[in-house]
Amino acid sequence: MTLPVIICDDSAMARKQLARSLPGGWDIEVTFANNGQEALDAIHAGKGDLMFLDLNMPVMDGFEVLETIRKEDLSSLVLVVSGDIQPEARKRVLALGALEFIKKPINTEIITEILNNYGIISSRQPQTEEELARFNNEQLELNDLIQETVNIAMGQAGKLLGDLLNTFIHLPVPKVHLVNYNQLPDHLAAKQLSSLSAISQGFNGEGIAGEALILIDDESLPAIAELLPETQNADSNSELEVLTDLAGLLSGACLKGFAKQLDVRFSLGHPIILGKSLPLEQLLKNREKNEKILAVEIDYHLPGQNIECDLLLLFTENSLPALTERTGYLQ
Repeated sequence: MTLPVIICDDSAMARKQLARSLPGGWDIEVTFANNGQEALDAIHAGKGDLMFLDLNMPVMDGFEVLETIRKEDLSSLVLVVSGDIQPEARKRVLALGALEFIKKPINTEIITEILNNYGIISSRQPQTEEELARFNNEQLELNDLIQETVNIAMGQAGKLLGDLLNTFIHLPVPKVHLVNYNQLPDHLAAKQLSSLSAISQGFNGEGIAGEALILIDDESLPAIAELLPETQNADSNSELEVLTDLAGLLSGACLKGFAKQLDVRFSLGHPIILGKSLPLEQLLKNREKNEKILAVEIDYHLPGQNIECDLLLLFTENSLPALTERTGYLQ
C-alpha cells in the first residue's frame, strides 16, 4: 500500500536533498510543502501519513505545525529535520509529539536507521538511479542554495549564542539579496533602527571572499551585557567588549559551518569596528557603491527580551562563480 509522505521545508534545496536521501524500493507518494500551512493543507487532504518537517519557515513554522497537529488530533507521524540544533528546540518538538529530531545537513544513514527503528520501512537499500531521477525536475537557483547552506551554519552559530547567553535563540529564515552595494540598506531590516553598532571581519579562500558584519541595536547592548556574568553593570568599555565577543562568536561559527559544507577553508582577518551609535547607511558607506554583492541577512533575536542582533555575510561579485560551483555539488 502506497504511503503518502510530506516533505515540508521552505528551501527547495532541502526538499530535494531529503527526497534523494530516502530509502529505495519504498512505495511512497511524496508531496512537497513550502511552509507549515501548506503541510497542514496536505495532511487534511490525506497526503501526509508521514511528514518530514523543518522548523524555521515563513507563514507557519514547524513548532506551530506540531501544535496544530496536536490540537486537531491529526493522524500524521512527524520527523523533524532542522538546522536548529539547540537542545531546547529538540526538547520542544519531542514534547509536541514529534517522533524524532534529525539535524541538518541530511544524513542518509541516520534517516534510514530511524525509519527502520520505527518499523516504517523494511528494506535499507538505497534508491536506484531511476528512483533518484524523480527528484531532478527542479533546477535550483544560487539564492536558494546559499540560503539553505547558511541556514545550517546559522543554526550552529545560534546554538553557541544560546549557550553563551543561557537562553533559547529564535532562529529566522536567512534572507538572500543579490544587489548593488548602494541598494543594500534598502533591503535590510536593520534600516528601521536609528542607532547601531557594527564590527566587520573579512574572509577569503578558494575563490570566495567577502566580509561578515555584526549589527547590534544600541539598545540591545546593555541587555546582552546583563546576560553575561563577566560584564554585568556594563559601562561603555564592556559594551564594546560585548560587541567584539559576539562578532567573533557568530561570524566565526557561521563561516566555519558554511565553509565546511562547501569543503573550503577561509582565512579570517582581524575584526574591525565600523562604528558605534550610527544609522545603517553610515555604517555601510565607504564601499564600492556599484559593485554587485550577494548578501545574506540573519536576524537573531531573543523572545521576550529587547535584543536584536543581525549577522550579514557579504560575498563579492567575483565570488559568485566559485559559490555557484561549490553549492552545486550539494544538490
